[in-house]
Amino acid sequence: MRLRKYLSQIRRYPSVIIGLFIIGLLIFTAIAAVIIIPYEEAIILWRGGDMWAESPRNARPLYVDWFTRGNLPRTEILDSRDFPANKTKESLNGVYQFEIMLPLNYQYDGFPKEMNLFFEADFAEVRPNIAIEVLTPDGRQYKTSDISITRDSVIRMEQRTELRRQMGNQSPRFGIFADPEQEERNVLKGEYQFIISGYLFGTEDDIDLRLVSYGQVHGFGGTDHRRRDLGVALLWGTPVALMFGVLAAVGANITTFIISAIGVWYGGLVDSAIQRVTEVNMIIPTLPLLILIGMFYSRSLWVMLAVVIIKGVFGPAIKTYRAMFLQVKELPFIEAAEAYGTSNRRIIFFYMLPKIIPTLIPQFVTVIPTFVFLEASLAVLGLGDPVLPTWGKMLNDALSEGALFMGHFYWVLQPAILLIFTGLGFAMTGFALDRILNPRLRRR
Repeated sequence: MRLRKYLSQIRRYPSVIIGLFIIGLLIFTAIAAVIIIPYEEAIILWRGGDMWAESPRNARPLYVDWFTRGNLPRTEILDSRDFPANKTKESLNGVYQFEIMLPLNYQYDGFPKEMNLFFEADFAEVRPNIAIEVLTPDGRQYKTSDISITRDSVIRMEQRTELRRQMGNQSPRFGIFADPEQEERNVLKGEYQFIISGYLFGTEDDIDLRLVSYGQVHGFGGTDHRRRDLGVALLWGTPVALMFGVLAAVGANITTFIISAIGVWYGGLVDSAIQRVTEVNMIIPTLPLLILIGMFYSRSLWVMLAVVIIKGVFGPAIKTYRAMFLQVKELPFIEAAEAYGTSNRRIIFFYMLPKIIPTLIPQFVTVIPTFVFLEASLAVLGLGDPVLPTWGKMLNDALSEGALFMGHFYWVLQPAILLIFTGLGFAMTGFALDRILNPRLRRR
């Protein structure tokens, strides 16, 4: 009956509905993140490296294109194995001449960020010799000098000086895709042909390649300076933030709740010792302590969480709970239980604690964002977990790379908005629950 009464009161507070919706959305995202990207895979992806070689650098999220007039370029990947009819190989006096043509139908309104070719050459002794030729829709032709490639060579078009000379010292991504008939730099749409030709020197020698045209938008979260998909950190930052906040809130608040009840009931030296430890602990600042631990001991998320819980046990809340339990201790039913010979343990856990639990729930909910922000603050200061992708880690990378100065606002805004929504959801829920569960604040 009491639960039904509370549920009926919740309907009177739209803030609870909105807050619970936000919390539910965060929980759903956290569960989805763990399922879609397992823990080990998330760590490997965030470590970066060659796995992100085909992703653009500092690309904006895909949804940015929804708010622009033009069609911003996406990343296009052309694999020679997908065009077997465009690959030829002929024997010529013991040498094998090959040609691979990759058609790129470019219909975007912006220029690609860069263009790279990734080769996979299989040869016995002598390395293949290749040349790259580009044919534009209006008939222009650009060609590189001969290049000797290894088994996994990467040719970056932006670094080919011979192409720059042919294009009047402008970047190849502009020289190839710009319309020369227009004064302003506009994209010439149409089909571009990238022809890779050269020589193989063995009967079994073969070559394949991938042409990557890097877009200006990529993924739902964009990319960073290391080509990493920021969606990994946005997704995995949710379970990390919720786990840190909930575990810290549960560990600190429940333990504080129990210790304060024990101190009040037994009184004397027990209560005095608890109060003295609390007062000493309140003098020690939390953030500088965590910074010292991160600098000189460990930056592990679990170490930081343990320190936060231990320090939070004897926090200021113990004074508040003590004042509440002093009033509960004098209630008639407590005196009656003591007169009946009820054990101290039963009085504490079955009489005193349940009486104050309704006030613990709102406190527990509202304190969760505090620990979430604390974890993000440590990461922004460079003291976050070195392997886990988190929102604070994103902000730290954005700060160190000057994201705001470079115009990469998405890099900062996305994790910041998620942190704000997390705090807003728990705060709206917690404050409304306090009005519902706390008799002194309940509306008449």
